[in-house]
Amino acid sequence: MSAWLRSLADPRSLGELLELLRDDVGPFELVEHWTQGEFHHDVVVRVARADAERLPGDVLVVATNCNGGVKEVLCFAEVPSRDALWRWRCPESPDFAGVLPEMLGRAVTPHFFDPCELLAPDARSELKPEHRRRQRGGGWEPIVACASKIERR
Repeated sequence: MSAWLRSLADPRSLGELLELLRDDVGPFELVEHWTQGEFHHDVVVRVARADAERLPGDVLVVATNCNGGVKEVLCFAEVPSRDALWRWRCPESPDFAGVLPEMLGRAVTPHFFDPCELLAPDARSELKPEHRRRQRGGGWEPIVACASKIERR
């Protein structure tokens, strides 16, 4: 792991990390944003150019908590699939499949904890039971109510 990748995770907030990335490496593209449960986000970005000494690949996966606190930064040469990423994180889960491309770097912060804890059937939730459903793989997602027909007058 490069020291620079670790320094990228140091700000510990997604906004600060993206600002540092833009200032230090240049423009980037938001490729994906995945959530797993209420408390985990994966933000996938591709930088315009990678400096092999500092950043061996041009794809970063930034794992954050629900408040944008950076938990983990992963570096790849290509965008991993969501399923392969979660298969790597929680290999015991039968809900995820796929092979993760070679990981070229990884940094974790004090916010990091085992993400498999979020997938447990008894995982904590801030949503009332009647307003949530279990997400594929684990964790809770809100049940989106359909808007009722609005009468036009």
